[in-house]
Amino acid sequence: MNTKLNVAVAAALFAAATGAQAGIVIPAGDWTLDIGGVVNAYYTNTKFGGDTGAGTAALGLGAGDASSQSNITTGLLPNYLSVSGKTRQNDLDVGFTISINPGASTSNSGIQGSQQENRQAFLTFGDASWGSFKLGKDLGIFASDAILNDMTLLGVGGGAGSLAGNTTTLGRIGSGFMYADWKSQVAYTSPNWNGFQFTAGITQGWNATNTGVPAAATGAGSTDRSGAATAYEGKASYEWTGDVAGKVWASAISQRIAGVTGVGGSETAYAWDVGTTVNLAGFGLTGYFYDGKGIGQTFQFAGGLDAAGNRRDSKGGYVQATYALPGVGTKLGVSWGQSTLEGNSADLALDEIKDSMWTVGAYHPLTKHLNLVAEFSKSEREYDNRTTTVEGNAKTVSLGAILFF
Repeated sequence: MNTKLNVAVAAALFAAATGAQAGIVIPAGDWTLDIGGVVNAYYTNTKFGGDTGAGTAALGLGAGDASSQSNITTGLLPNYLSVSGKTRQNDLDVGFTISINPGASTSNSGIQGSQQENRQAFLTFGDASWGSFKLGKDLGIFASDAILNDMTLLGVGGGAGSLAGNTTTLGRIGSGFMYADWKSQVAYTSPNWNGFQFTAGITQGWNATNTGVPAAATGAGSTDRSGAATAYEGKASYEWTGDVAGKVWASAISQRIAGVTGVGGSETAYAWDVGTTVNLAGFGLTGYFYDGKGIGQTFQFAGGLDAAGNRRDSKGGYVQATYALPGVGTKLGVSWGQSTLEGNSADLALDEIKDSMWTVGAYHPLTKHLNLVAEFSKSEREYDNRTTTVEGNAKTVSLGAILFF
């Protein structure tokens, strides 16, 4: 059973831009250990534009054309050190993965403790004939294929101008898909039947506190109390090879949430998505769409309810085209995506929030494992408060490198 780093799977999906293979393999008695990871850093310059005046800071729109910011930070992927192990015991494939994710960005003098995460700690067991079980913390099931096929996974995308000192930037999260996040889970994955496979599981109930949601969209007292029940998640996919290779997938999530502080009540939040990616003679094309109620816009359930405890509608998607230059392996890409959060009748100052982003990038394999990256992204936000529309944008240039081992 494969317990390798999930980001290595993502790198394989973007193979022309990276030579990532298995990590450092060490036989250890009955076990085979695999030590692998990622190291990356980027210089970024972000210029903010759009409307100025009261309320724009609360909307995350920056300070108009007068502001810009430069940072040196990690991209969408954090730095990663992962140890995996696998063995065959009693007719079962048994494995584990544990990872640590140190940040590479700090913005305070005399303080060198940049943010640290622990994204993976899970065990697996099963057999190729009947499938496998996973227990522990790993990438969520819903929307996981959306982020694994996003070309900004090897770069920066959005958020570089506002997330200095954080572990990662946003990539396309919130501007085309929702964050799958890293969740405690019990999940079953079927065998691979000639390219078809499915995963179903329960994940830890999520407590969302409107993190990342503009203040004007939260409403009075609309802090979601989402962790009332476990979530149910699943996905199915079909993958094929040949001159025209590709994959189609669909996933979904559902969770009963407890309402909002001081209001009470409960709702069932849910979302579903569909996507496909096709590759032919160096060209790659990806399309993705999602829709949901009560799910929020960027982080799951954050901002999903209005002040009266009613579900808000969410939807979005992205399209992406890439081309690998023959002979040199450099992959050029362009993508556009958008996410929307729609207000309800109880939202007296919110009709719709719309976040979109254009990205163009070049990803060059300097060596088998080292890639140089150059990106330009323009993020835009439109906030319609039913009487006026406030707009802001952030233009980010990023240059750096990412190493897989």
